[in-house]
Amino acid sequence: MRLHLDDLHYIDTAFPMDVSIPVNSDGQNVSAWYVDPPKFEIVRAHGFIGSVAEGGSTNFRDVFFNPHGHGTHTECLGHIAKDVHSINSHLKSFFWKASLVTLTPELTENGDSVIFGKHLENKINSAYSEALLIRTLPNDLSKLSRNYSNTNPTYFDLDVILVLDSLNIKHLLVDLPSVDREEDEGKLAFHHAFWKYPETPDFTRSITELIFVPNTIPDGEYILELQVAPFENDASPSRPVLYAIHK
Repeated sequence: MRLHLDDLHYIDTAFPMDVSIPVNSDGQNVSAWYVDPPKFEIVRAHGFIGSVAEGGSTNFRDVFFNPHGHGTHTECLGHIAKDVHSINSHLKSFFWKASLVTLTPELTENGDSVIFGKHLENKINSAYSEALLIRTLPNDLSKLSRNYSNTNPTYFDLDVILVLDSLNIKHLLVDLPSVDREEDEGKLAFHHAFWKYPETPDFTRSITELIFVPNTIPDGEYILELQVAPFENDASPSRPVLYAIHK
């Protein structure tokens, strides 16, 4: 189906580009933050077996996972606030004009891999800056099953905030487990600066982590559909979907 953006532009919903990483129990799930692998367990109780293969009437499984450590997830300010705020309560619109950019992190003197504000300069179309998706290099299928724990992954320097603020970017999506350094003494400086917390909390912004953008999707402008499971939690599993813009 065609959805028209204006008299000249439209998207075709028959051709979505899913950039999420699923949660699975095959032992190859992406992980971060030292969490145990996800578990999908057949419910067995009072003679009931939640497995058709084992003779049950239905497949009925308990799922144990961590939104932050087991796949693509979207988080709100509640991730760092004293009070509990849920992404389900604060994300109420789901389609955004978005830019996708591919960046090569810089290796610093202390061995860290960092994205700086200069890497984003002149790369984003201000007309499509409601959301920003960042694909980091190298980019390969290992990101779908990588264990990021204790690897000091790429993170963002605080000067990136200046670029995001100048373009009024509300939704930041990255293919990393965090925008902050893995070991930072719990400061989460980028998270705090992005959400202006606690000085002037901005509940309209979201961060989506652990996306995966295949190399077949070129940099440029898209319409982003940010699908989020309705969890009353600071973060929820999510499925970001891109649609090409046609004339």
